[in-house]
Amino acid sequence: MGASESSTAQTEGQFDGRPATFFYKSEDSDEEGGLGYVEGYKVYPTSQWTRIPSKDIVACVPKQGGADGDHHFIYVEQNPDTAQDPKASPVLFRYATLNNPPKPLVKDFVAPATGANCWEFRQDRGDVQPHFHIIVSTVSGTGLAPDVWKQLVKPTVELLSVVEGKDYLLHHTTSENSVSDLTRDVLLPNANLGISQGVLLMSGDGGVVDIVNTLLSGQRSEKYKKPNVSLLPLGTGNALANSAGLVRDNTLGIKAWFRGGMKELPLFRASFSPGSRLLFDEARQERPLHVEDGTAVAYGSVVASWGLHAGLVADSDTTEFRKFGVERFKMAAKEALAPSDGSPPHIYRANVSIQRPGQPEWHPVRSGEHAYVLATLCNRLEKGFTISPASAPLDGKLRLVHFGPTSGEDAMAIMGKAYQGGQHVHDERVGYEEIEALRIEFNEDDGRFRRVCIDGKIIRVEKNGWVEVRRGQRGVVDLIVDEA
Repeated sequence: MGASESSTAQTEGQFDGRPATFFYKSEDSDEEGGLGYVEGYKVYPTSQWTRIPSKDIVACVPKQGGADGDHHFIYVEQNPDTAQDPKASPVLFRYATLNNPPKPLVKDFVAPATGANCWEFRQDRGDVQPHFHIIVSTVSGTGLAPDVWKQLVKPTVELLSVVEGKDYLLHHTTSENSVSDLTRDVLLPNANLGISQGVLLMSGDGGVVDIVNTLLSGQRSEKYKKPNVSLLPLGTGNALANSAGLVRDNTLGIKAWFRGGMKELPLFRASFSPGSRLLFDEARQERPLHVEDGTAVAYGSVVASWGLHAGLVADSDTTEFRKFGVERFKMAAKEALAPSDGSPPHIYRANVSIQRPGQPEWHPVRSGEHAYVLATLCNRLEKGFTISPASAPLDGKLRLVHFGPTSGEDAMAIMGKAYQGGQHVHDERVGYEEIEALRIEFNEDDGRFRRVCIDGKIIRVEKNGWVEVRRGQRGVVDLIVDEA
């Protein structure tokens, strides 16, 4: 950074009360921006600069009650403890008072004082209890949420003078049903009264699924007002956050919560044949699905899959596998595609058909034998894994990715191309298109090969059963996204 750069703003001010010279450059597509400062008002060739990248900055807002020109400056710093502690927060909260910071810095990172882009005005003030909920999902992913609460979120809300019990309610999950229970007992009744509610959800995609399915399984009144959800992506794949642009920076979604805008979360509806069961507790337990008009249903915002993808998610959903984070999928894939007994990968058997947009008739897909069948509303299933390159954030379009039986080596090669910007969709062996609906009629005797994945939840369909997935379900929550 230097004063000679025409796109760089320079000011003289103070950093935590000490004289400092600031340089700021806005981020663009070609070069990373950020704030640089050196103590003192004179800059020499030998001056030691401290640099804070734009991707680490949360906000720079005027400070009420401080000296003229004072600003709160909130940013994050990489946590050195992550190398030794897999449950340590990836980043740490950092704060400074800046006096007379560069105007472009304030412009880029100011938080609106009113409106939906200001976190304070996304929920109504409660007379008895607040309508802002912070949920710490203790078992999501590798278990990062408790330390992220301690190291990042709690200091942020304390700086804002946001008080537990008065301004927000704090919830630590104690079971797989904790988020669903809170939604059923608190969020849904208040939404039906027309109350605006905010949720800061420290979870993976599964937490969003729980909220959505619980809201849709209850009765919604004419006054129903969608809760807004700020997602801090602390799961394994974090497909929703990766696809919605919540991980473009290093703030773990706290910047989006602070100053993002609201967009309705698109959903799909999956209908199941009688007897289909939701598996949980590492498939040791099961329970029936919610029933609407005599049909078992589940809702999702990310993915509905059968075959290789669903099997990998199901087989790796154990405490032992989860400690490896996103690597758990690759570990499970090795066993599925190159079984230890030397046998070839399983050939999945079902009649698969699709409806295309604007066409009521059903079209068959392949000839009854499959390896990979996946419908998604998202662009990425994990960081760097672009499953549907044509998908735009929250565009509501359902797209199908599929390929037929192949060797384990070829399957790995196909899916490896998804890590190359979604190049797998150009492979002649892969089918890829926008669809209105997907139907699978199973021809499998073994229940392991009738498992369907809905946003990370595993549902086992009965023998000779079916599942039908359809886009266009009306949304019941708004997602907070970074509009910068």
